[in-house]
Amino acid sequence: MKRIIIFTTLLSFGLTNYLQAQFTQIELFAGLDKIDFTLYSNQPTKEESKLHIATLAFFQKFNEKASAHFNEVGVQPTLFWNLNKHFSLGPSLYYNSVAGYSNRLSVKYTLNKARLLVVIIPSVGYSETNKPERFYAETFAQFQYNSPISNTLSLCINGQFLTVWNAFQTHTRSFQQLRTGVSIKGHQIGLGLDLDQYGPMPIQKSSFGLYYRKSL
Repeated sequence: MKRIIIFTTLLSFGLTNYLQAQFTQIELFAGLDKIDFTLYSNQPTKEESKLHIATLAFFQKFNEKASAHFNEVGVQPTLFWNLNKHFSLGPSLYYNSVAGYSNRLSVKYTLNKARLLVVIIPSVGYSETNKPERFYAETFAQFQYNSPISNTLSLCINGQFLTVWNAFQTHTRSFQQLRTGVSIKGHQIGLGLDLDQYGPMPIQKSSFGLYYRKSL
């Protein structure tokens, strides 16, 4: 598989905070079939600036040796320009241990209510290593719902969805990630389900497990 792109959540972490805020968040997902670790950091270039740098780093490892070719490590810094409270635009450089390097341009739409967050990010990319289909299209969507139960306890439901198409016509990667749990004094823990599809004739992978999320 030349293109295994996990844009998990660029913005699936920390989006309950104000979008220009400075923060770092981590998530560990331990499933029956795989383990995921993700770190997301958001740093403004300077105080009250419309520019901010979002950095994503992740590691994914499947438990079975037969699925070892799906293991991957990725790093992606993105420079976002906030056009207004709903739209942002920015380029990024993405490295993936399977797919190599690519350059991307993304538009981000954000709807942030008191308890509900919705994010949609269409992107176009150019691969430095994937021949002959260097151009690809990607769409990421995320929702997050938080309902306070008490001063220290909240119910959390969120999902992330991704689809990637080489040359705008050949499917290479999709996923659906669902999480439901509780947040206790800043520590979020609960159940998770990951559904993954790889390749033009999609190979299906799934994993059910526990997740833990924390702001540092």
